[in-house]
Amino acid sequence: MSLLFSTTSLGPLALQNRLVMSPLTRNRATGNIPNELMAQYYAQRACAGLIITEGTSPSPNGLGYPRIPGVFSAEQVAGWRRITEAVHAQGAKMFIQFMHCGRIAHPLNLPAGARVLGPSAVAAAGEISTDTEGKKPHAMPQAMTAADIKATIEEYAQAARNAVAAGFDGVELHGANGYLLEQFIRPNSNRRTDGYGGAIENRARFALEVADAAIRAIGKDKVGMRLSPFGVFNDMPVYEAMEADYTYLARELNARGLLYIHLVDHSPMGAPPVPGSIKAMFRSVFKGALILSGGYDAARAESDLAAGKCDLIAAGRPFLANPDLVARWKTGAALNAPDVSTFYTPGPKGYTDYPVLG
Repeated sequence: MSLLFSTTSLGPLALQNRLVMSPLTRNRATGNIPNELMAQYYAQRACAGLIITEGTSPSPNGLGYPRIPGVFSAEQVAGWRRITEAVHAQGAKMFIQFMHCGRIAHPLNLPAGARVLGPSAVAAAGEISTDTEGKKPHAMPQAMTAADIKATIEEYAQAARNAVAAGFDGVELHGANGYLLEQFIRPNSNRRTDGYGGAIENRARFALEVADAAIRAIGKDKVGMRLSPFGVFNDMPVYEAMEADYTYLARELNARGLLYIHLVDHSPMGAPPVPGSIKAMFRSVFKGALILSGGYDAARAESDLAAGKCDLIAAGRPFLANPDLVARWKTGAALNAPDVSTFYTPGPKGYTDYPVLG
């Protein structure tokens, strides 16, 4: 019997299968407000056991990219509520991913009064797209003050309360891919000399305090975190102490009773592979659920579940192009190829128009 397609539990939640739809930034939230087109997109993919939303900002300061949604206004909460209702009606559970972009941002993408913030005044290499002036270099962030840190942690807590009000089953804190939580964790972007910089106990403090605040707001059975050890996206180079640093994080998150850890492996897209030893360390140190992602097909997913390497398997691009991915993987049907040119463009093309099996 297939493990991948069997029912399972994630904390208090019953899942219809062990397949997770990965968070996928799609830039369809015009005005940063979740809309009807997004509801259609997510409902189409509710064959998954669990859907994790695209990165959603807990703060106006976190809206680094054009057309990404937030969850800090009443209008955004109402927009998300329509989406969670549509997904739940199809049987899937749904978590919202909190992505504060931090220094991966440009003022042209931020609303009036918002600021580009980071742990230190260190700009990320590379460029970011804007709708008005095309590609621009990443902005120099303002180093967050003690007051900024306190305010941002409270924004995450309020966003968690908002997420529950919007009907989400839980929240995923994005501590991966070079965004704000990881900017604090990594020594290249965190040059602070206070209690949030230096040793890993200090560099991890912000991410752990955000987790604590979310847990206090909505309960530990509703909070997961995504991590990308050995990920290099958004100017996050590999460094010598990485394995030790992430072992510390695994221990600390385990001590908090977090619902799950979601590990990213971007090696299928050209990043350094996440060593098997790191995945095994998370499996042994962290007693909550472990989600693995990165280039899975049905056979490899089944194999890793059978070997006990993880509890759930996340897929990104296959879900993007195949709303009926569960049926296709179950039957061995051919998959639609994703159209890269429409990943981040507005409108339904390459978003809600992928064909499903007859």
